Amino acid sequence: MPLPDNKKIYFLSDFHLGAPDHASSLEREKIIVQFLDEIKKDAAEIFLVGDMFDFWYEYRRVVPKGYVRLLGKLGELSDAGISMHFFVGNHDMWMRDYFQKEFNIPVYYGPREFERNGKKILIGHGDGLGPGDHGYKRLKKVFRNPVAKWLFGILPPRMGMGLANYMSRRSRAQTGTTEEVFFGEDKEWLIIYCKEVLKEKNIDFFVLGHRHLPIDFRLNDTSRYINLGDWINYFTYAALDGEKMELRSYKGKDNKIIRN
Repeated sequence: MPLPDNKKIYFLSDFHLGAPDHASSLEREKIIVQFLDEIKKDAAEIFLVGDMFDFWYEYRRVVPKGYVRLLGKLGELSDAGISMHFFVGNHDMWMRDYFQKEFNIPVYYGPREFERNGKKILIGHGDGLGPGDHGYKRLKKVFRNPVAKWLFGILPPRMGMGLANYMSRRSRAQTGTTEEVFFGEDKEWLIIYCKEVLKEKNIDFFVLGHRHLPIDFRLNDTSRYINLGDWINYFTYAALDGEKMELRSYKGKDNKIIRN
């Protein structure tokens, strides 16, 4: 797919809307919508790389309350002909078909490769990739199981959403600020994952989320690992103009981005 002149491809992830409370979430949502409105003029394509919501479950006829500003903006962008893609994260993996039907946005459940202007890009949320985190990987298999998804679905929305929101808050509290520390090339699981992939194929850009720390890391002379950070602390996004990929902060926190 060739990129039209003066157009860009945008990548962003980890909004975690709904957390930690309604007021904070609404403030972030307005900032995100403002950003999406600003890029509308030059966006050829937008990749939403997971954990847009702190929790999302689609019952057959019910979706979570709220997020009307963001959802309305996605509908506007789709109607304007801007191609969008959504990768589920570990907090919003229980998608059904709402995004496909309402916004014409395809939903992906694992990493996927794209080629744009001759550049090979591997995109995914990042959860469960690389070595380690075996407890989560086992839990992910349970959550992705259709039976588990069905069992959760038979709970009344009030009970199910309450339980899910409690678990999301507990997970974030246990994580604390460890996500904001760069552990080094040999200990970052996603860097290790990228290097393993490069043994089998050439990838120009690995674009991942989940880590909540914005990272622009050169893996070799031709390949880079981009972690999109989040829209809680860093408000970071990546943009590809066809040749050059840049990781930037919408709130002027570029000095917080890890680069090598």
